[in-house]
Parts: sequence; structure tokens; C-alpha cells
Amino acid sequence: MLPILVRMTSIASLRKSYERAELNEDASHSDPLQQFEQWLNEAIQSEVPEPNAMTVATVASNLRPSTRVVLIKGYDKRGITWFTNYESQKGQELAGNPFAALQFHWVELERVVRIEGVVEKVSDAESDEYFHSRPLDSRIGAWASPQSQVISGRGVLVANAAKFGAKFLLQPPRPPHWGGYRLKPDNWQFWQGRKSRLHDRLRYTLTPGAGWLRERLAP
Repeated sequence: MLPILVRMTSIASLRKSYERAELNEDASHSDPLQQFEQWLNEAIQSEVPEPNAMTVATVASNLRPSTRVVLIKGYDKRGITWFTNYESQKGQELAGNPFAALQFHWVELERVVRIEGVVEKVSDAESDEYFHSRPLDSRIGAWASPQSQVISGRGVLVANAAKFGAKFLLQPPRPPHWGGYRLKPDNWQFWQGRKSRLHDRLRYTLTPGAGWLRERLAP
């Protein structure tokens, strides 16, 4: 047991002082989508690893939450869009409970964005357009992987990919079980790391008929 205790002590002592930037009400946008766009563009320009990666949190019918990392594929005033297998665990959980949360963590910039709201499927036309823009092996992969299901080994995926590759050649259609989701935000939070753990944290809440309410939260 001693090595475990030593290891735990080492982890507990890890600390970092956040001193790169600040986030205040005067310099932030009144529209959270504009604030998100600014931060996302800065993450891309800073060449942080996978600036488009986000965590998606859903809740199952037994009230157990689960998370996974996906890639954002679009955003506008309608919401945040990503694509996946509708029959996956997250797809099944969203079918039972359409509320979800997203999180972006740009470690190098000491920034976090949290987004909450209701999720809906995008149109078939949007799903078709994005699917046909993907590389061929990714399109075949959408057919080959029974996402979230138990399989006997990697050979199942390889065999499925070969089967569907031979069947569809260069023109695989979009699988009926694959497409896009869009989260329609009603709550945003922007977190900027600051010295002494006195971080900046702004919340935007959608208020009926009055637009976005911006408030500062204690960290």
C-alpha cells in the first residue's frame, strides 16, 4: 500500500499558477456566441492540440451521467453541432433525455467553456452534406463500427470495413443510423484561470424575452 500513498501524495502536490490572461465584463462580448467564437479562434491560432475537441455529457434513464470527447463540426445562432452514430450510448441517452452539456478545455490558454441546453438532430440534408465531405475511410467506418456495442475483437471492425468497402466502393451512402446533433444553448460559462485561484468566471443565461443575462460567478 505504501507506493499508492506515495503516488497519491505526489498527485495532491501538483499545482499551477494561472497567469496568462483575464476575463472581465467590460472586455467580454454581450453575446456568448461571439465570446465563444473569439476564444475558439484564439485557440486555433495558438495551435493548441485539437482546439475543436469537446466533452459531451449526457444522462441515462437510470440517472447515471456519462461523458465522451467528440469534435465540434459547426456553430451558429442555432447551436453547436457534432456528428455521430445515433445508436451509440450517447445517442440512446439523448433519445431518452435531450438535455446535455458540452465542455471545451484549452489547457495552454488556461480557459474552459461550458455550454448547457437541449439537443436535437440536425436535418437529413445537413447530415448528408457533412457525411459526403468526409474522407472515404471515415465514411466506410461509419458503416463498419456498431458503436458502443460489445464486439469479440478488432477483427470484427476490419472485416466489416472490408465488407462495406467492397459493397459501396467509392460511394458509400450515409447510414440511416448516423447523423448530426445540435445543442441549443440556454446557459454558457466562460472560465479564465487567474493567480491565487481567484479565477474569472462569467455566466450567460438565456432569459425569456430579454436575451442573455451576463453575471460573474465566484470561482
